[in-house]
Amino acid sequence: MISKSVKRLPVENGVSGWEAVSERPFPVRTLDGDVTADWLIVGAGFAGLSAARRLLELRPDDKIVILDASEVGKGTSGRNSGFMIDVPHNLSGGEYSSGEAEATRLEMAQNRSAIAFAAQAAEEYGMSRATFDPAGKINAAATARGMRLNRSFGESLMGAGEKHTFLDAKEMREITASDYYTGGLYTPGAVLIQPADYIRSFAAGLSGRVSIFERSPVTSLKQDSGTWSAMTNRRKVTAPKVILGVNGHIDDFGHYRGRLMHIFAYASMTAPFPAEDFGQKASGQDKWALLPADAMGATIRKITAAGQSRIVIRTKYTYESKLEAADWRMGKMARAHRDALDARFPGLVDVPFEHSWAGRLCLSRNHVPAFGEIEEGLFSACCENGLGTVKSTLAGMMAAELATRTASRHLEQYMDHPEPSRLPPEPFAWLGINALIRLQELRAGREG
Repeated sequence: MISKSVKRLPVENGVSGWEAVSERPFPVRTLDGDVTADWLIVGAGFAGLSAARRLLELRPDDKIVILDASEVGKGTSGRNSGFMIDVPHNLSGGEYSSGEAEATRLEMAQNRSAIAFAAQAAEEYGMSRATFDPAGKINAAATARGMRLNRSFGESLMGAGEKHTFLDAKEMREITASDYYTGGLYTPGAVLIQPADYIRSFAAGLSGRVSIFERSPVTSLKQDSGTWSAMTNRRKVTAPKVILGVNGHIDDFGHYRGRLMHIFAYASMTAPFPAEDFGQKASGQDKWALLPADAMGATIRKITAAGQSRIVIRTKYTYESKLEAADWRMGKMARAHRDALDARFPGLVDVPFEHSWAGRLCLSRNHVPAFGEIEEGLFSACCENGLGTVKSTLAGMMAAELATRTASRHLEQYMDHPEPSRLPPEPFAWLGINALIRLQELRAGREG
């Protein structure tokens, strides 16, 4: 018999602007009775929902139950910047070995498989262009170092045969109305999503065939005689196989402890402002999406709906062993966002932030997922290493294939990785990781 108590439950740090401006297409349903299923999925985010969709493709007659501790779209899945990226951030620059080139091609192929899977879901579930937009993205540079990074990125893209376009300062100004940027690099394969809308629309699309119970946190998992039982709210779900799509919370289930880094990423969204005239003069075109040339810089998006625009900015990171960010920390990060926004868009200095929030990334020291069959009939689809929208989608797909013993080329390749390596013990991990984050933020300079 295997029995595990879940020590900590998810915490929502601030209200995500994406969730605040999103509308739920279905009511909240909590687990109010014992249920028996063929499959239990824990977590209704990118990994969990993708696993459910793939299971429906592979086992259309099976009964699938999803449990989520919070509400769909309120957790980490609704707190990111809304980029589904095909070309990895760490695409090697300059000359690189054939092994590195092959690894890069494999990662891009896997990312594109996940994006294609998401695109099929978006079409089937009727997602709007505002929710799922294959518009590509721009790596924006504001410093000489950022320009060098973009040039190196472009060389690697050229070497890999990938489409890309360099933008000069004038072209960046035409897009954003900002003099802040000295150049950019556009790649067409990324998809822009409204993350809370995407997750909620995905869940709504599954709801006729999958039972989704929210506000139903799993507090313990037990296996007895080949059957797993999950306790929540004094109710129980039993199933022979369980998929955990809980990202960094996998260590709260007793697995991969001391191997995963929990990085808080902080974001803010402005109040709405008129899209025409003032909005165009102050911030350019109705919509655009900028990733920083330096990974530790500021990610910024402009969105427009019903004649009103908003700016979303995400920058600043901390490593934490706790689940909740202190109020003083949230305030400090919001002030940093204000400074970064005002520097780029002085015409918006009087437009306040309406929402500020934090979301947790999960990274491993050796940049590998926490994936596989971790106990008999218990599967992990966790640790997205900073590209959660795509990597978690892929992990959910692969977990469903692994759990059903479905052979595929992608699964065989995805399984070919080591276990996440161990972190230094605390407090050395906290001191070292936060010192490295701070050093990288200082090096990023005006990119942040």
